[in-house]
Amino acid sequence: MLMSAENGSLLVVDVQDKLLPHVHDWQALLQNVIWLVRVARRIGVPVMATEQYPKGLGETIPELKEVLPSPPLVKMHFSCGADPAFAAALEKTGRRQVVVCGMESHVCVFQTVRDLVAMGYEVHVCEDAVSSRQELHRASGIELCREAGATITNAETVIFDLLHVAGTPEFKKVSALVK
Repeated sequence: MLMSAENGSLLVVDVQDKLLPHVHDWQALLQNVIWLVRVARRIGVPVMATEQYPKGLGETIPELKEVLPSPPLVKMHFSCGADPAFAAALEKTGRRQVVVCGMESHVCVFQTVRDLVAMGYEVHVCEDAVSSRQELHRASGIELCREAGATITNAETVIFDLLHVAGTPEFKKVSALVK
């Protein structure tokens, strides 16, 4: 369960403009996802994002797109892990730990987590950075992720776990974001 910036990666699943306003507590979701992306980028953790069928669900929300290091990968599979282009891009990072955030927790997040665990990745799901249109679906999605073998965590725990110690150059890079 020990995460490391050297072995970790961050995956943002389908935070898209046509669906986001309909998910439970979407403001908190967006705030925590952006926070995770900013911290990951400052400490050198690779960040990947996806969009599920953007023609129907819209593009990644602009506030998030601004902080992403590269454009989201477009997919049709609900699971990122089932998408060959995503799977190849993740493998190319060489990282074996994946922190997952995004939506919807009971569909794309869960199916992604299930597949990544089956592919041998250590998966951490930020329960305060995933959501669904209904709270019941968000909660059951998180439970399904746990049953699939993911560690359930939260954004702040992930950030401090990746940093490990105060006073380092990495900590100084993100301390203003943690306050």
